Amino acid sequence: MTSLFLLQLLNGMQFGILLFLIAAGLTLVFGIMDFVNLAHGVIYMVGAYLAVTFTQVTGSYGLGLLLTLPATLLVGLVLELLVFRKLYDRPHLDQVLATFGLVMIISEGVEMIWGSAPLSLDIPEMLSGSVPLAGPLRYPVFRLVVIAAGLLTALSLWLIITRTRIGMRLRAGATNRSMVAALGVDIKSLFTIIFAFGAMLAGFAGAMVAPILTVDPGMGESVLILAFVVIVIGGIGSVKGAFAGALLVGLVDTLGRSFGPIILRAVMDPSAAGQAGRVLAPMLVYILMAVILALRPAGLFGAKT
Repeated sequence: MTSLFLLQLLNGMQFGILLFLIAAGLTLVFGIMDFVNLAHGVIYMVGAYLAVTFTQVTGSYGLGLLLTLPATLLVGLVLELLVFRKLYDRPHLDQVLATFGLVMIISEGVEMIWGSAPLSLDIPEMLSGSVPLAGPLRYPVFRLVVIAAGLLTALSLWLIITRTRIGMRLRAGATNRSMVAALGVDIKSLFTIIFAFGAMLAGFAGAMVAPILTVDPGMGESVLILAFVVIVIGGIGSVKGAFAGALLVGLVDTLGRSFGPIILRAVMDPSAAGQAGRVLAPMLVYILMAVILALRPAGLFGAKT
């Protein structure tokens, strides 16, 4: 049981890290620009497809990953300049409808280019093994690399936001966008940078998950809901909150799905416990969100009003 718990703990941490890479850009866009971007999930999907294509063309997953980053950065830049920039001053409902339409267009475009059949990407040979952790327990090297890459990204983001001039502007913009604009900061350029950087992070998450999961046109929609849960739990506009929220959601979701039926067997018969566990497990992250919002309405690290 201890080995299973440790294994699922690492799986939950790896899932949380991927959620953080998606939610980090989303929380900056939502928190600083007050822009509801439902298309963020499809950029994650596009990143996964680009990683598959670049890997097949170059024959190297590392090169495929490196090419995916600037490609998704360019996708975010183009979308911001052509579509999102025209929606900043529109009501949230208009933003939701417009970005939902964009989700449909990009999803159809992906199916036209790559087809509707799921794609898969082999784990690179040098990262395909496993390493011993404790006793007989072994863990895949690639998943450890995903965790390490995510932690390194989180550390880099923390340094950028807390130690650089652009980070200072981002923090100020999250607190009072109008005041930052009045002080002479070029808000349009700041928005463009945030959008493009957020898209690159989402593309990075898609490229990292491509060798683990199948790549299909619907993969961005399911993860977007969890990304919004993450930024609400962590506090809108807070990268630190997104990191804490992502880890919490990843761990609660993974451990709940694994141990929920086992715990329920103590009070129910095995078949009923299995069925109840499968029903209750997806609800746990939303129950967690409700509890946190009841205690801290602005989220764990949200700005107090």
